[in-house]
Amino acid sequence: MTQDVEMKEQHQPSNSTTSSPSTLHHLKEIASLIETGAYAKETRRIQRAVRLTNTLRRKLKASVLYAFLNFALSAGSESFNRLISYLPKEDEYEMEVDTATSVTQAPAKHPLPELEIYCYLLVLIFLIDQKKHNEAKACSSASIARLKNLNRRTVDVLASRLYSYYSLSYELTGDLAEIRGSLLALHRIATLRHDELGQETLLNLLLRNYLHYNLYDQAEKLRSKAPRFEAHSNQQFCRYLFYLGKIRTIQLEYTDAKESLLQAARKAPAAALAFRIQCNKWAVIVRLLLGEIPERTVFMQKGMESALRPYFELTNAVRIGDLELFKSVAEKFSSTFSTDRTHNLIVRLRHNVIRTGLRNISISYSRISLADVAKKLRLDSANPVADAESIVAKAIRDGAIDATLDRANGWMVSKETGDIYSTNEPQLAFNSRIAFCLNMHNEAVRALRFPPNSHKEKESAEKRRERQQQEQELAKHIAEEDDDEF
Repeated sequence: MTQDVEMKEQHQPSNSTTSSPSTLHHLKEIASLIETGAYAKETRRIQRAVRLTNTLRRKLKASVLYAFLNFALSAGSESFNRLISYLPKEDEYEMEVDTATSVTQAPAKHPLPELEIYCYLLVLIFLIDQKKHNEAKACSSASIARLKNLNRRTVDVLASRLYSYYSLSYELTGDLAEIRGSLLALHRIATLRHDELGQETLLNLLLRNYLHYNLYDQAEKLRSKAPRFEAHSNQQFCRYLFYLGKIRTIQLEYTDAKESLLQAARKAPAAALAFRIQCNKWAVIVRLLLGEIPERTVFMQKGMESALRPYFELTNAVRIGDLELFKSVAEKFSSTFSTDRTHNLIVRLRHNVIRTGLRNISISYSRISLADVAKKLRLDSANPVADAESIVAKAIRDGAIDATLDRANGWMVSKETGDIYSTNEPQLAFNSRIAFCLNMHNEAVRALRFPPNSHKEKESAEKRRERQQQEQELAKHIAEEDDDEF
């Protein structure tokens, strides 16, 4: 009994010392997966390799990366020397490298381009996580220079990730404008090579680049002239919808902006919490600009309560129609709105607050003086009665309220509210809901994934067999006819 206990105790420290080689072992499996996908020309294997890399992201260390680079690349190659120069030097570095490389196999003399690009991607992810932004910027530039010489469809999945980290490294250093020309050139190359995933990624990066510097007109020109095709990545499609919603919002096309933003928030994965928060912030502002009041459940979503709190108080001020409360909320959370870049849109909401307050007044009073209207709206101007008169006149002309203006007595006379079910509004609302459900069903059907061209290959093989049989029969028939002629 005692010997069994002692043997178990002796095996425990050996498991604790193999934590670093286990990460290296996973990287080797990913490398073999990339090699299999490259030889078989299957991009799904490479996509799986990228997904597995995300799970190992927090376990990456300089020693493990050095051992993997020594395994995947030739020791004296240009890529190996360049990537090693980006890794930090530590005191225990050599000892960890010796223990890790003792398990590795002999390095390949002629590595695959896919494996080389994957090494660039791995080192770039490590540098960004370690907040070494200058080294990451240099590494990303070297990887893009290497990518321009490769035209392989199996590299496209890795290239799209490199494009994203290339833009992120320059954004973290505040030099995003420097790579705009390079991104445009890469988008042109991806279009010529029919790399649709690269086009999708680069278009989003260019839109993000333009919107970062508030160049909305240039972003819209690029978006309208870029080639359109079916989306290959759900994440890139969500980003595209978000950028499209921001452009439409600035261009005062609130209906299209609302549809794009809500669709982006709905399609985004549950793990992308920060992205869904940004989509909901812009969607709330757009719905308020359209005169709608978002439901309370929008602000009570899991993990979003504190982030959406300023917009909840803003929505409450717009719903009440209190101009004084709206000003206090805008001043209280001005720093948050400036960080979210929604401050200019909130300035537009002032007119909606006044119109909502005026609508509440017209429903509550059958007749009210313009002086009382100005007092209830809390208009702080030199001549509030004249301002109230112009506001009421504009609201009546736009159809916001059903009332008349008695200028002689200085009154606003509201008309009696009729039965809304006698109008076409319920029918229009029902029709819009049906259209929304049908669009969601069509998008879900289009998003279904099947094995690539499996049924087509089976049919083509059968057709090829039938065609060969028909050709053989026709050849025999022609030969018989020739014999008969002789």
